[in-house]
Amino acid sequence: MFGIQMTSSKQSAGTPMPFKTLRVWLFAIAAIGLSGYGISIMFEILNSNGMTLLEYALLALFSITFAWIVTAFCSGCIGFILQLFRIDPLTLKKIKPVSINSEALSQQKTAVVMPIYNEDTHRVIAGFEVSLQSLKATGQLKHFDFYLLSDTQDATIASNELSAWHALCERLGDTAKQVFYRRREDNKHRKVGNLTDFCERWGSQYEHMIVLDADSVMTGQCMLELTTSMLNNPQAGLIQTIPIPVRQDTFFGRFLQFASILYSPMLATGSAFWQTDKANYWGHNAIIRVKAFIDCCGLPTLKGKAPFGGEILSHDFVEASLLHSANWDVLLLADIEGSYEEVPSNILDYAVRDRRWVQGNIQHLGLLSSAKLKLMSKLHFLLGATAYISSLIWLSMLALSTIDAVTRALNSDVYFNRAYQLFPTWQIAKTELIDSLLYLTIIILLLPKLMGVIVTLVHRKQRFGGALKLTLGSIIETVFAIIVAPLMMVFHAYFVVCVFLGKKVKWDAQPREGRMVPWKEAFSYTLLSSLVAIVWGSVAYYFTPVFFWWLSPILLGLILAAPIVRYSSSIKLGVKLRQWGIFLCPSEVDNDATLAALKVHLKEITVPPAGRYSTAIPLLPQEHKVTMPIQSFSGESHRKKFKALITKTANKLN
Repeated sequence: MFGIQMTSSKQSAGTPMPFKTLRVWLFAIAAIGLSGYGISIMFEILNSNGMTLLEYALLALFSITFAWIVTAFCSGCIGFILQLFRIDPLTLKKIKPVSINSEALSQQKTAVVMPIYNEDTHRVIAGFEVSLQSLKATGQLKHFDFYLLSDTQDATIASNELSAWHALCERLGDTAKQVFYRRREDNKHRKVGNLTDFCERWGSQYEHMIVLDADSVMTGQCMLELTTSMLNNPQAGLIQTIPIPVRQDTFFGRFLQFASILYSPMLATGSAFWQTDKANYWGHNAIIRVKAFIDCCGLPTLKGKAPFGGEILSHDFVEASLLHSANWDVLLLADIEGSYEEVPSNILDYAVRDRRWVQGNIQHLGLLSSAKLKLMSKLHFLLGATAYISSLIWLSMLALSTIDAVTRALNSDVYFNRAYQLFPTWQIAKTELIDSLLYLTIIILLLPKLMGVIVTLVHRKQRFGGALKLTLGSIIETVFAIIVAPLMMVFHAYFVVCVFLGKKVKWDAQPREGRMVPWKEAFSYTLLSSLVAIVWGSVAYYFTPVFFWWLSPILLGLILAAPIVRYSSSIKLGVKLRQWGIFLCPSEVDNDATLAALKVHLKEITVPPAGRYSTAIPLLPQEHKVTMPIQSFSGESHRKKFKALITKTANKLN
């Protein structure tokens, strides 16, 4: 496995991150320049016959969407170059394996914590145990403690957790003294409150904590590499890995799994290049310096009503921003392997998960005015919210484009639109510019996929089943991504509207096991959008057939939404593709020992029946109570800072 052994740029020892400011400027120039070029073409197209208010609105929406996709494109291009030549994005040197320092590990203590809430007990215990056993196999388990932090409110599930815990401790034997189970009766502040409770009661006993989700699995080697990287970076407050989806059987699940492992490392590498020590946090599969977290990450309740007020929902982005503000480094290590998670197995469950993230990410927009936050943190907030708001913008663009096309079609025969006009006004269609913008957009959207395939073909094609199967899989993935994009656009647009209307979201445990979506459920979620697409297409075809054919790929995806949802959730199809070698992933080809153990464990262990074990509450370590101070986002205003600077300068001159 590969990663990075580096020290912070704020420390004299170790490997620094050179040219940090220059990197940001290079990225900004590339992204702004390419965005400006595309927007200027769009302006020329719309302005050819004079701009209407509708077209000004269309230009504004296009500008936001185009700038968003350009940002991802530029990160992908940087990541492609760095990965192709095996260059570390932080040090800008050749990637080297992480060398585990046993002596350094022995001088620290790390907690591995897994917060859970009403989860499948069988899966949680199995993942928790195989991660522990994988670390035990390295011989370094004595430097780690494992905590299962339950917020479960369902009495039946809580009972199952307790029984399964006693069975786990029985299987572990002497190792059980290093594992702990705590259940909160009141899950105040949800996951944030869960981790806060741990930090305030036991956190001060540990230098670091590795945070796992209920669906996470992490190899022991990965934990050691994370801990070593943290020890070698004394100014690092948090180090994030890339969680790779695994254990998928449905077509949709395997599609997500394949796309993630194929493209995410490249995109993450590009992001790490320009973000350097101000990367982001995704809430799990990361290691955190406990002292930094306790001192800096006590989250307040935001003033006002939803969507911008109330409890902070997407806490991870905010915690990273608070670490940035306190001058702690947040690093993204894209090359550390062995960090796994699970994803929803069908489109509907995937959309439900996104529904929660939409509300949390939009809430971050209310923090953009905070003087306390650094510019990079605000950029993370903006990009995170735009990832979902762009769907509403895209849908609005399509609707306005249709209205504009129909309006122009109805007025196409009006050549004399002013009194005493001698010559007719001919409509101008800048076909060459339209084609140029179309080709530019296609390149920006699809080139990162091609670059991801090229990098994989060069460095690890055998881990995807070989060049032919990798290429075929990437083609199928690209085609399906295009087909499903309109449906996800509608879902996300609807979620964004719901958030701004103040509709609250439920934060329940998400289903992770594969299932075939029934026809009734598929139609209940997609029928309205399909009917609207039929009417939309009919109107477009009647008034402007040329525009209809431009719109047809989107309309087709919406009209066929129910069959897409239904058949993409097929376990039979997913398994068949795996048998053919399509959508194979490195963890499957390599037969990762930890994942193989999880598969066996899920078959061998069961949740013990009620009454088999004692209902006594498991013993917990001695508490060393501290308080996480609540942070404020008000901070000192920019005006006050500027006034203070002027005063200071004047005093020096006098």
